[in-house]
Amino acid sequence: MAERIIPSANTLVKYDNPTLVTKHEDRKKEKGRDESPTKGKAGPSGADAKRETEEILNTILPPLEWEEDGQMWRQQVSTNPATRLEVVNLQEQLDMRLQQRQARETGICPVRRELYTQCFDEIIRQVTINCAERGLLLLRVRDEMRMTIEAYQALYCSSIAFGMRKALQAEQGKSDLEAQVEQLKNEKLELEHQIIELKQRAEQADRRAAETRMAEERKHTEEIAFLKKTNMQLKTQLEE
Repeated sequence: MAERIIPSANTLVKYDNPTLVTKHEDRKKEKGRDESPTKGKAGPSGADAKRETEEILNTILPPLEWEEDGQMWRQQVSTNPATRLEVVNLQEQLDMRLQQRQARETGICPVRRELYTQCFDEIIRQVTINCAERGLLLLRVRDEMRMTIEAYQALYCSSIAFGMRKALQAEQGKSDLEAQVEQLKNEKLELEHQIIELKQRAEQADRRAAETRMAEERKHTEEIAFLKKTNMQLKTQLEE
């Protein structure tokens, strides 16, 4: 089979080489299925266990299929057990890709989540090959984790929308309050002008009242002086 650029080159999950899906190959597979029961009776049950493991892996991690140049290609996850060196290499690849793609160490980061999801899928693949039941249990954990994250994402989006609505309402309320403040300022200026005008009127009234009082006192004084003078003249005339 010719070497091909596989679409899984950027994933941490280990895949087999892609295979070309043709009618001839499908007939060979169907022929192999017809002959397998006869061979299975004579041979060991290892082939059945491997086939069952492949089916479980294909259920957990479905094969990749794509069309290129009018031909259909399929690529399945590898069924080869992982060695200790491959596990160490997986960790190194994870760290290297986190740095290359500049994933954030804290907070929400789609890149970091994608890489850790790929790493977890590869761990599920490795565990499923050794123990299918354990792999299925990890699949439940993965699905539950995804549902939890999706619930948090929905809650996050809902909180953002709620915050935006509150911000818009606050902005609108701020505009109303600013208009009210401006109106109150204008009313305050008008009242200050009225106070100044009333003070001026009061001062003018006080001055007029003082002038009137002084004029009356002067008139009263003059009248008293006139009466005294008249009284003195009358006394003088009587004495004569």
